[in-house]
Amino acid sequence: MSEDPPTISAVDLFCGVGGLTHGLVRSGINVTAGVDLDPHCRYPFEANNAAPFLERDVKDVKAADLEPYLSGGKYSLLAGCAPCQPFSTYSQSGRSKKRGMDWRLVLNFGSLVADLQPDLVTMENVVQLADHEVFSEFLGSLKGYSVTWAKVECTQIGVPQSRKRLVLLASKLGGHGLDLTPQFVQSPRTVREEIGKLPPINAGQQHPRDPLHIASSLSEINMKRIKASKPGGTWRDWDPDLIAACHRKETGSTYPSVYGRMEWDAPAPTITTQCFGYGNGRFGHPTQDRAISLREAAMLQTFPRNYKFLKRGEKVTFSRLGRMIGNAVPVRLGEVIGQCLVDHVRAFENGETEKVGVGVSEQLGRLF
Repeated sequence: MSEDPPTISAVDLFCGVGGLTHGLVRSGINVTAGVDLDPHCRYPFEANNAAPFLERDVKDVKAADLEPYLSGGKYSLLAGCAPCQPFSTYSQSGRSKKRGMDWRLVLNFGSLVADLQPDLVTMENVVQLADHEVFSEFLGSLKGYSVTWAKVECTQIGVPQSRKRLVLLASKLGGHGLDLTPQFVQSPRTVREEIGKLPPINAGQQHPRDPLHIASSLSEINMKRIKASKPGGTWRDWDPDLIAACHRKETGSTYPSVYGRMEWDAPAPTITTQCFGYGNGRFGHPTQDRAISLREAAMLQTFPRNYKFLKRGEKVTFSRLGRMIGNAVPVRLGEVIGQCLVDHVRAFENGETEKVGVGVSEQLGRLF
């Protein structure tokens, strides 16, 4: 049996800053292009990955545009994560029209699969997608593929944050199980293990040797609040004069997971696009009186510590970088997905027909 990874050429749709791409590359897959409409993602994608960034809206991309990028390997892979905001449980009121338009991106992905007929397909998204009709429509575009999907808790594969994601895998290479072997399952990685060695900074401070290691400023009242906060605690631990007016009302009393500190020896909460704000979730540093820095957020998304997000001398924009980091596929999740695909193709090449009929849903179901 060959130990070299099979030659798989991949295109990453909705690539963002390259979280999924970077993980796939780590697994041995050759990502030949990333597609995204956000021009701010070009630099981090290209600076960290040996692939061009195609600044295009996926709904305008045709199969002919991608065929040259998929033709270089023995096998082809179309991968991606359509924007998940339409299916998120956050801020869904008053967005039905926008959600309707955004849902189309999942179907655009499906149309490209139907036209290109790549050997392999993977899609990562929020778990709520599985409950929507559009997901069934996407599955309909995968005729001729062996298809399976599962809801994955990322803490179980070495991502140091609580993050549930839907992972779909599809293959035209037969019914070989995409085997998530036991070594993929790890003890939950903690906040301390991931960011505990970063140098301390204050609220509003930027580290001189790492411009991404920067924390947002805190108002006087929020500085008092974070000093009164315990790791893993809530605002209910504070003196009454520190509690926000909205939380004193009955409607706000059931939202304790804001203005909180992370715990050193537990996974972080889900890293969101607002992770740089102390009041936006449990995003307070475990011991330092500040919110986590953008670098810490990226590392909790399992980006390498040296992953480049900013050009030399570029000014930090918290909202932009927070959005790009929070929307990214965790690199470790991308690596596990890629390893599953590599192992699947290797099993196919080696004629391991005893795996026929062992579906990914069965394998993932045992683990997640």
